[in-house]
Amino acid sequence: MLFDASLRKDLSRSFIGTLTVLLTVVVTLMLIRTLGQASKGSVSPSDIMLVMGYTVLGYMPIVLSLSLFVAIIGTLARMYQDSEMVIWFASGMGIAGILPTLARFAWPLIVAIAALALVGWPWSQAQILDLRYQFQQRSDIDRIAPGEFQVSSSGDSVFFVDRDSSSLEQAKQIFFARMQSEESSVTVAKEASLIQQDGQTWVQLASGQRVEQIQGAKPAIRVMEFDQYDALLHRDPVGAAQSSVRSTPSLDLLQQSNDLANASELAWRLGLVFAAINYVILALALTSSNPRSGRMTHIVTALLVFVVYFNLLSLGESWVGRGVVSAPVWLVVLHGGVCAVGLAWLWMRNAQWSLKRLWARRQEVRV
Repeated sequence: MLFDASLRKDLSRSFIGTLTVLLTVVVTLMLIRTLGQASKGSVSPSDIMLVMGYTVLGYMPIVLSLSLFVAIIGTLARMYQDSEMVIWFASGMGIAGILPTLARFAWPLIVAIAALALVGWPWSQAQILDLRYQFQQRSDIDRIAPGEFQVSSSGDSVFFVDRDSSSLEQAKQIFFARMQSEESSVTVAKEASLIQQDGQTWVQLASGQRVEQIQGAKPAIRVMEFDQYDALLHRDPVGAAQSSVRSTPSLDLLQQSNDLANASELAWRLGLVFAAINYVILALALTSSNPRSGRMTHIVTALLVFVVYFNLLSLGESWVGRGVVSAPVWLVVLHGGVCAVGLAWLWMRNAQWSLKRLWARRQEVRV
């Protein structure tokens, strides 16, 4: 109990310090990235903090996993260098006996990582896409200035309203042109009004004429006059956000796992959870006593192992998305293989078994 309480206390301090540093770095990077998106017109300047918050929330599983990994390695390395581990080993505590203590410390964090990866990640992505589409919708409406020709944010539409129009909701003398790959149209009307319906923005035109030019194998020109005509100004932002694989809920991905894109995204989210479990085993197996190595050696090793593991996760997502390997097979091979290697390494250290010692015994037998 004394060892358990002492180790968990040290782990808590190290984890909080590591998490604070990593969050500061991530928030700074995400702020710079969000400011760049706002300068390009992708998000509203007033929504910078919201977009940054959702982005940081989406990356929290990775931040928590790295903080847990570094905290365990840093704490155990300090205990080795301060000879605390020697005292505990002399009292009968084996290296394998540390794993239950690490598991009791790490399981709340692993549960939080699973919740953030399976629920928080798609929710945050959906909120970001929703904010972007809402800004694009507002920007198109704000572009319509009386007495001036204005181009939409997508670049395929041109608007014009008469200078004498009292407001954008009730405009007069409308000119509306849309250019697409196979069809272009020019619409003029005496009056127009904006209508919000089911999250979509419509322009209701009255008393006008519309000219359509259809290109392709059978080009044609159609001219029509109308008393009332409804034109879609902007698509539903919520519907567009839901069309992204990253914003799809995990249960929907599981039900539609036959699709390669859904399978790869689900493998990525589950991989973050399994990787967090393996980090606990790898941290205990990697950390050892070496009086010649500095304190930063273990931290550098932890970062290298984390980078390699994270790149393998990204590689697996790409392979599953291209159909090179199935998601279950990749999850078993990568995470099961890493877990097996970590447990085998831990058993070798607990049994004090090594190739060098085995070779020495063989030499003694020969003599």
